[in-house]
Amino acid sequence: MNALLDSLASGFDGDAARRAALDAALRDGLPGPRSEAWKYTPLRALERRTFAPSTDMPAFDAAAIAGIAAPRLVFVNGRFDAAHSDTGALPAGMTLQALSSLPARFGTDARIAQRADEVFARLNAALADEGFVLRVEAGARIDLPVHLVFLGVPQANDRAWHLRHRIELGEGARAVVMEHHLAAGEHAHLANHAMSITLAARAQLIHARAQCEAARATSFLRTDAALASAAGYHRLDLELGAALSRHELNVRLEGDNARLSANGVLLADGRRHVDTRLGIEHIARDTACDLLWRGIGSGRGRAVFHGGITIHAGADGSDANLSNKNLLLSEGAEVDTQPVLEIHADEVKAAHGATVGQLDPTAMFYLRSRGLPEAEARQLLTAAFCREPLTVIDDPALRDALAVALDASLQQLAVA
Repeated sequence: MNALLDSLASGFDGDAARRAALDAALRDGLPGPRSEAWKYTPLRALERRTFAPSTDMPAFDAAAIAGIAAPRLVFVNGRFDAAHSDTGALPAGMTLQALSSLPARFGTDARIAQRADEVFARLNAALADEGFVLRVEAGARIDLPVHLVFLGVPQANDRAWHLRHRIELGEGARAVVMEHHLAAGEHAHLANHAMSITLAARAQLIHARAQCEAARATSFLRTDAALASAAGYHRLDLELGAALSRHELNVRLEGDNARLSANGVLLADGRRHVDTRLGIEHIARDTACDLLWRGIGSGRGRAVFHGGITIHAGADGSDANLSNKNLLLSEGAEVDTQPVLEIHADEVKAAHGATVGQLDPTAMFYLRSRGLPEAEARQLLTAAFCREPLTVIDDPALRDALAVALDASLQQLAVA
């Protein structure tokens, strides 16, 4: 047993299914360097830490979430904050609720948390007691963004919280979702999220997430999505905060002509460790995925990217594209990128590529010759490099807000 799992398991009080998930996590422990899924993200330092459960909601300055429009749900240190939430503007055909307000909780997909390396999914299955549920009725086409706010606030002891979320879109429905992972002051808490997404036939989900956690925080997220025929999932992830963050994005294209566009930016500056792991499965015919990711390594930061695409037998006519380009801005930074493509079908189109390089010296020379200081020139080129993934979001106002968050992080990088 290690200190981390000991502290997370203390005071457990759950049903048999939750007990089984917790027992499995305790039995197998944290994955080590021999685990293929974790070999670039060591957890040795984390396993020595202890966290108290997040049972109360601390006060915070409301300025931390100023400007985030309704409808919104707010969670503070893993607890639902009804006072700062506002669902009065929910459009017809949409429901948005905190998990704690529902008469019955939903379980975990049987395919999840079966392997020893899925320890944080197991912990979530055992310990999650809060989160959100968003449902959109069939045929409801809603362009108004829904905002989900997850705020970390300093407390006397380091806290851990486990939240489980669900998004369900009916046939032909459309929704726009924005996640804000923010900090109101410095802390070293641990957040462990799990999200399941189900898109019925012809449903369309636009989904953006800005992870701007505190500099010493730890963040884990697992997303599992299933798309029916002609459904479309368009997603952007900005990994801009936390000392250690990992996102596992798993998408099953289960219906003919299902489409996935998943883009992201990984910013690994200072001593930050950022890990993103994609697992995309083409199950049905004529499905498509476009994956466009950019990584920045600066200081002694480390960015880890695994882009896994599997085209199963019978998924003829699939079209899969993955591009992962990375910039190293310092000698001490590191980028580990691993594109993986498995094809078991005929008549498919597939391309994948990954690069790690430095800023173009010709472009730097041009900007310097026009009078720009070196730091400003580097920031300008770095911002341009990171801009392309944002095009996956078709809402102009939301895309502009994401660009502001990205630019703010890049400006801090330039100063550092």
